[in-house]
Parts: sequence; C-alpha cells; structure tokens
Amino acid sequence: MADQMETLTEEYFNYVYQNSHDPWNFESSEYELNKYAVTISSLIKERYGRAFEIGCSIGVLTQMLAVRCNTLLSVDVAEAPLVKARSRLSEFPHVEIQKMTVPAQFPEQSFDLIVMSEVGYYFTMPDLLQLQQRILDHLEEGGQLLLVHWTPEVHDYPLTGDQVHEAFLSLSKDLQPLRLVQSLRAETYRLDSFVRR
Repeated sequence: MADQMETLTEEYFNYVYQNSHDPWNFESSEYELNKYAVTISSLIKERYGRAFEIGCSIGVLTQMLAVRCNTLLSVDVAEAPLVKARSRLSEFPHVEIQKMTVPAQFPEQSFDLIVMSEVGYYFTMPDLLQLQQRILDHLEEGGQLLLVHWTPEVHDYPLTGDQVHEAFLSLSKDLQPLRLVQSLRAETYRLDSFVRR
C-alpha cells in the first residue's frame, strides 16, 4: 500500500485545518502534553545554539523548545497552522516560523538540535530517505536528533512511526553517522534520540 501512496501535501493539511485550528488536540490532550514532557526531558543539553523543528503545526512543542534554544527555526508544509504558531511564539524573537516543504526545501545552516515529532510518517520512504540525508548533512558533530512518532498504523499515511524510526536506527549501527543515546517505547508512541558522531 505504502508504495502506491505519495508524500502528503499542503493541500491535505489545509483540508484538515479547515475544520479545526487544532485537529490533533495538541493544546488540550493529556496524551500530547505527557508526550511533550517526555520529549523535553530527552534533550541532552541544557541549551542549544541553533535548533530546527520539522513540522511545528500550531507551535505547542515549539514554545517548549524555545526556552532551551538561542535560535530556533520551526517549519511546516501548510500555512494554516503557522498563523497560530506565529501568534503563540510572538514573544520569542529568537524563534523563526517558516512555511517550508522538506526535503525539497531545507535550511542552509547547520544545527546542534533537530527535532522531528509526529511528521515522518507523512513521507514516502524515498522522500524520508532524502530528508534523512539532508538532516545528516546539516546536523553538527555532537548535535542531537530527536524523533517522536505515533506508532499505530494510520490509513492515510504512507509510513508508520516504526518505519520512520527503523530507517534512522539503520544509521546508528557500527560506525554509521548516528549514535543512539535513548530509545523509549510507550503504548502508542516511540522516542529515539541520536547524536551525530
């Protein structure tokens, strides 16, 4: 099935956000808030110089990351959630919110933290692997890559959370460029944290 699907586009997300400004209940779900707390507790540094968040949606996690970063670039493929994200982050001048379609578009600078939370399964495997290479090219030596994804299968999505994480875990064996520093599996999500060798 996944081979016949395409990476989900801006149109898909615009449709989802037409009916609700917070379709996944990021602001109010106890599950999401607990997962965010675990995500923030998995940051290995007290403070980061340059951070990049792929798939920020309405900016709930972004706001939590902002207090730990000197600069933070957070992006999403759709404009609709970014309106709310920009409003939420308006008091954080060191946070930049951009509309960006990764992996076709990617920032030029390097980062010591890259966060990809609940977004990897929207890509087909070829696009995910292209994104993976972009991440490796822009993650500084000693920098942290933090992945967090829902694991049950969703009919609309090309990949599962497990497929996303396994693709990155394949780069952490032997002398591969990533070193796994934390792996956690909850009932319906998993978190894997890597450091760039």
